[in-house]
Amino acid sequence: MHFYRHVRKRAEVPIVPMIDILFILLVFFIVSTTFKKSRAILRIELPTVREIPTDRVFDPRSVIALDALGNITLDSLAVPEGLLESYLAAYQKQNPGRKLELEADKKLPLERLLQVWDALTKAGIPINEVPARIKVPEGPPSNH
Repeated sequence: MHFYRHVRKRAEVPIVPMIDILFILLVFFIVSTTFKKSRAILRIELPTVREIPTDRVFDPRSVIALDALGNITLDSLAVPEGLLESYLAAYQKQNPGRKLELEADKKLPLERLLQVWDALTKAGIPINEVPARIKVPEGPPSNH
């Protein structure tokens, strides 16, 4: 007795339509691709105070100094925490017309520097009239 066997066809993947689809995708990607233009990068290093020698002081200023820990001195007078605004107001009354200069340590947190600028503003001193110098630690130059 012979049983009917179902003849299995081998599964075929139609190659020609796949090649057509791949060709269309290739053309689409070629047409829609935007090529990057090479741009030159200009590296700028700003000069620090130690790189600009000078012999003359044109405008004597009082110094607000900030060390790396955030301690403040106003012309070598230590300012207690939170009293900078009142010290600045009293300083302006005693020294009318005397300009200020900010000298901050490079490792000083930005938040502390912003607090000093805020105290200057509250004391009525425009911060654009107070130049800032950043003290770079002494030693061999580093390549940052």
